[in-house]
Amino acid sequence: MAVSKNKLFIPGVWGPFWSAMVPEFWLTEGGQSATGALLDYIIENHVAAPLLSNRAASQSISIFELLNKMLLPMTHEHNSPFLAALTQDTHVLPDFHGNRSPMANPKSKGVICGLTLDTSEKHLALLYLATIQGIAYGTRHIVEHCNAHGHKIDTLLACGGLAKNSVYIQEHADIIGCPIILPRENESVLLGAAVLGAVAGKKFPGVHDAMKALNAAGKVVNPSSDPRVKKYHDAKYQIFRSLYEQQLSHRSTMAQALQ
Repeated sequence: MAVSKNKLFIPGVWGPFWSAMVPEFWLTEGGQSATGALLDYIIENHVAAPLLSNRAASQSISIFELLNKMLLPMTHEHNSPFLAALTQDTHVLPDFHGNRSPMANPKSKGVICGLTLDTSEKHLALLYLATIQGIAYGTRHIVEHCNAHGHKIDTLLACGGLAKNSVYIQEHADIIGCPIILPRENESVLLGAAVLGAVAGKKFPGVHDAMKALNAAGKVVNPSSDPRVKKYHDAKYQIFRSLYEQQLSHRSTMAQALQ
């Protein structure tokens, strides 16, 4: 979600809505149809998921934390120059529930390119990482599209459950190429409710004042300074975009065959 003083109409992006999120600002909302639910789907439908779930439970951590812990040693095992490069042969188009923005195509389908007969726990970790990257490429597509139509987005503010996932946030920073600011207060939804409650209780004269007084930035996650990481993600982003175009071509071919 992005706010602006200007009334920006952006194809494939919801809005603009006046004062819908921040008073006296126009809101545009470029969302993805599935992110957390997609990661759950990828993990839960892999044959290695029960084993990993039991191991995570025995360590009193989430399966996401366990998968994140597995990735760094795998980087060394594969002699990968950096963590993201583990997925050089695995590409994910995350449109498993359609493409909400910026293509506004509810008929778009998810794609996984690079599957093998591997059913190991390490394969699930690779597929998990590739899916995170696919989601981040989708976010990059939205940001680029919004900026091409009047926005000037150069920093992201993250909140919610996925903001607590370090790999998810770092991959987004590297792929989109801008800093991501995490809130000091982890439960940002509750803080938002407190902001509105404070205004309703006359503690502050308006939402802007309450936001300034009660909100604070926490950790800032910057993109990698390694030029190889940028080059890698630029290449994978082009593959991401081509997966969507290929899908449209395939659908057209089959539609013609059924005429």
